[in-house]
Amino acid sequence: MAVAALPEGWPVITVAQANAAIAASDSPLKLSDGVVGGVPMKIYGEAPPTVRTILELAEPQFGARDFLVYEDERVTYAAFARAVEHFAKALTEKFGVQKGDRVAIIMRNYPQWPVPFFAALSIGAIATPMNSWWTGDELEYGLSDSGAKVAVVDPQILDRIRDNLGSLSALETIIVARGGEGETDPRVTSMEALIGPANSWQDLDQIGLPAADLGPDDDATIMYTSGTTGRPKGALATHRAIISNMLNSLTCQMRMLLRRGEEPPEPDPNEQNATLLAIPFFHATGAFAVLIPSMLQGAKIVSQYKWDAGKALPIIEQEEITNVGGVPAIAWQLLEHPERDNYDLSTIKAVSYGGAPSAPELVSTIKKRFPEAAPGNGWGMTETCATSTLNIGEDYVNRPDSAGAPPGAVELKIVGGDGKEVPAGEVGELWCKGPMNCKAYWNKPEATAETFVDGWVVTGDLARIDDEGFLYLVDRAKDMLIRGGENIYCIEVESALYDHPAVMDASVVGIPHKVLGQEVGAVVQLKPGMEASEDELRAHVRNQIAAFKVPVEIQFQDAPLPRNANGKILKPELRDRFQPRG
Repeated sequence: MAVAALPEGWPVITVAQANAAIAASDSPLKLSDGVVGGVPMKIYGEAPPTVRTILELAEPQFGARDFLVYEDERVTYAAFARAVEHFAKALTEKFGVQKGDRVAIIMRNYPQWPVPFFAALSIGAIATPMNSWWTGDELEYGLSDSGAKVAVVDPQILDRIRDNLGSLSALETIIVARGGEGETDPRVTSMEALIGPANSWQDLDQIGLPAADLGPDDDATIMYTSGTTGRPKGALATHRAIISNMLNSLTCQMRMLLRRGEEPPEPDPNEQNATLLAIPFFHATGAFAVLIPSMLQGAKIVSQYKWDAGKALPIIEQEEITNVGGVPAIAWQLLEHPERDNYDLSTIKAVSYGGAPSAPELVSTIKKRFPEAAPGNGWGMTETCATSTLNIGEDYVNRPDSAGAPPGAVELKIVGGDGKEVPAGEVGELWCKGPMNCKAYWNKPEATAETFVDGWVVTGDLARIDDEGFLYLVDRAKDMLIRGGENIYCIEVESALYDHPAVMDASVVGIPHKVLGQEVGAVVQLKPGMEASEDELRAHVRNQIAAFKVPVEIQFQDAPLPRNANGKILKPELRDRFQPRG
């Protein structure tokens, strides 16, 4: 695939030079030597110390701006601050929440979601978002595992867990947003009874946040892993980790400008970035890479009841959305929607995504459709509080198959089967170290010891790193196929499928074979109005990779491939569609 044209003279400086310049700058991105969890590492020494600090800084600067928009509900920064103050007071005075108590948050992306999140963080409690797609039994597991004292839910979640409440003795209070009136269970109360509906938060008195003794290394959140197989694990993060993730992203954006030879622009008080939120707040990306950075920058977040590309188009025009993305499939759905040209999408400045493999063609398509937009792709995981690397702008155009180079605060290494680091360019398991890493799995010491090693997160991702430090993901270690003793990386086959102009989404899985062990199967969704046969796609793949890696069977479907709420394809569901062979 041809790489899009790059500006003449780019890059002005190397990645290493840009990282060094940012690390030495007089800004919150400045790095210093620190110790986190007993491990020496680079830290953002000038960063806001806690998430509460970011909340306290936002309102004086952005009070009159819209912060949250959902259908006909609009919440300004000032109104949001009032809601958080009153909810935090209720948590402490009415419900007895103390430092270290867990406050679960389980609901759709309503304007009410961020209120208990920031309120809990501001009083030293541990905000514990849970997957609103989970079943009642799965939610019972999460609430029991975390030992949540309070759960803030919507009516649909309350109905889902109603039969499980008898098993949750530690759960003292259930606060229902957008409903809950008339419930007979004494543990249940209405969020609106405490702070009113979203459009009335502006009328609440300014009472300030309750006093709290908080520091950067205090526990802040438990985020549950996506759990495509087995029980999810609760990744425990500190205030420092959450804020470091945000500054990792800002460093990569700053690096993009420096490599162009540009100085960072002065903020324009009359301009406001706006993100169309296409992923759940309960995902690490939604909370850590969108919600908190938006507050720091005075941006607007617009959410939908459910992601729908067709309904998103008029929202982008009406709300002057500047940032879209989430996972590659969402970007494709916008780019290929048949009604796309009927709307003014010229405000879009960034199309970014992660969480799943993306076709190299995606970046060139973004540049063609939105010439002024900066495409971006990154790598991170729940255990690294979302963003650890970000490939953006010209670097992404130049290396469309890379997840980017790490910022100065992040160390990456590739470890071979013998436990030793391998040379540049060789494939092994990715390890990641930095102040954004979580500290442990909640109540799981054995799993903690396996994953969190001397400041490093052992990721389970197979990857390689080139001479300039750019990361290339190869596969999840558990998803790699072995056919007759030969390793086959699913991402390599998926990339070859993505390179076909008719393919919008693709996933590769192993088909059991009694002689070879496994053979390659694929499930593909084609772009609207385009056609391709199984033989055509197999021939296309055969022209790019070795014959033994070519799918022996390709299944087609019109609907998007099945994904969990975090955007990860549910491969076990796809594997069940194929019959054993041989």
